[in-house]
Amino acid sequence: MKKVVTVGIGGTSFVIDEDAYQKLDKYLSRFREKTGLGSETGDVMEDLEQRIAELFAESLGNKGEVVNIAVVNKVISQLGMPDGTPADDSFETGGYTAPEPAGFPVSKRLYRNPDDKMIGGVCSGLALYLNLDTTLIRILFVVALFMGSMGFWAYIVFWIAAPVAYTAAQKCEMRGIPVTAENMKKFSMYK
Repeated sequence: MKKVVTVGIGGTSFVIDEDAYQKLDKYLSRFREKTGLGSETGDVMEDLEQRIAELFAESLGNKGEVVNIAVVNKVISQLGMPDGTPADDSFETGGYTAPEPAGFPVSKRLYRNPDDKMIGGVCSGLALYLNLDTTLIRILFVVALFMGSMGFWAYIVFWIAAPVAYTAAQKCEMRGIPVTAENMKKFSMYK
């Protein structure tokens, strides 16, 4: 029989094994110490907790399972530490430690880019998603506008459908790079 704890991570409640909770708590403490961003540490920690909640939800699905040490190890191994070093096991708990599985696949998502926008960030976000030059996408939208009103309506549809990449994790997903602590730190200053 194992003791479980209910915790709120990134605005979502999870039921987690006590040993997994201790490991996650120690990881978050060490992460906060190594961040070195001063006043922006709170924003980075908030983004990190949101990403941890997303990864827990992906791992568990909608089954209502308990987060165990294997899931925590998987998440910690993927995220690493803010200085780019992998999270070592120097903060191991006395309980069972499962072998760390391979990381999560990198997914690329369509967002509007608030860092490189002329009107709404649609062209810049679409260019990052398609791996094309932003200027080319902007020219295509202008040409489509003059050929008929299709360019205008396409822009409006993308503006409504694509969310803005506000958080560092979303900016990583927009570029198709892994959402690790090191990569999130790169984008936290642009918020």
